[in-house]
Amino acid sequence: MSLSMYKVSAPVFVRGLNVMASLLRKAQTYAEETGKVPDTLLSARLADDMLPLTAQVQRASDTSKLSIERLSGIAAPKFPDNEATFEQLQQRIANTIAYIESVGEEHFANSETREVALSFGSFKPTFTGESYLLTFALPNFYFHVVTLHDILRNQGVKIGKIDYLGPYEG
Repeated sequence: MSLSMYKVSAPVFVRGLNVMASLLRKAQTYAEETGKVPDTLLSARLADDMLPLTAQVQRASDTSKLSIERLSGIAAPKFPDNEATFEQLQQRIANTIAYIESVGEEHFANSETREVALSFGSFKPTFTGESYLLTFALPNFYFHVVTLHDILRNQGVKIGKIDYLGPYEG
């Protein structure tokens, strides 16, 4: 059986978002157990020119839901990027997952050949759906997932590679 665009997008994004939710729960527990101020974790960044933890969640959310929109043609919800607590970030993740799971596999028919044009300032690439998903959307999404993981590690949260990889299904 061949892999469909749906199988290499929607479930993959949901899995990664669930990993982020798990990492955030561990970070919240760490803050509660150590007395670390949650804002310290939520505003932490790996380097001065990188976005903070909250923005990593927001960008992963946006990348996943907009990728599904671009591939399926089903409009994604818009979120204002104003999350400032662990609970608000968890809600954003839950809302993103709910949208992704609401888009049926049938909406991905012929998405591998659909034209996807992006426009971010001077960055204006055009892709086929397949190229967009495999060379832009998934790498961008996982950049934000791993950056969230690395920010938390850097802040002392006791997580490791298995936390990043998440649970396996047989």
